[in-house]
Amino acid sequence: MKAAVLTVSDRVTLGEAVDRSGPAVAEMLEVFGFTVVAVEVVPDGIAPVVAGLKRWIGEVPLVVTTGGTGFSPRDLTPEATQAVIEREAPGLAEAMRAATFGTTPHGMLSRGVCGMVGTTLVVNLPGSVKGATESLEVVGPALTHAVELLGAHPTDHNAPTL
Repeated sequence: MKAAVLTVSDRVTLGEAVDRSGPAVAEMLEVFGFTVVAVEVVPDGIAPVVAGLKRWIGEVPLVVTTGGTGFSPRDLTPEATQAVIEREAPGLAEAMRAATFGTTPHGMLSRGVCGMVGTTLVVNLPGSVKGATESLEVVGPALTHAVELLGAHPTDHNAPTL
């Protein structure tokens, strides 16, 4: 299964920082069985994130964002994601916050959302490498099954019963 990673960062797009979370997330997704077809960077803000998400919706079954989920005024990835998704997947976001809260009290400050649009699942992760990888570690094992269900691929849930 294919996936795309979208790093949301003004500093990276301006050349003031290097994207470390996007490549780390891509590497973890490969371990979970996904083929990462792109790691892109867009600036913070609703319009750039919406455009980045729309570029991959319908092209890949999974789009993972990293960054823009905090409290700063430019952290608008959740709002952009909500503008694009059709249905939320709150269990994924709740699981990430709950698990990372045990590691750092700052985990509760992540506002990331997860949801579905068409046959694509969108997952928001925090922007730090540590926050992104810890969060992905929590939901990663469920992502393959989630996108299989979303794409109506055969699973144990829809196998014929005798």
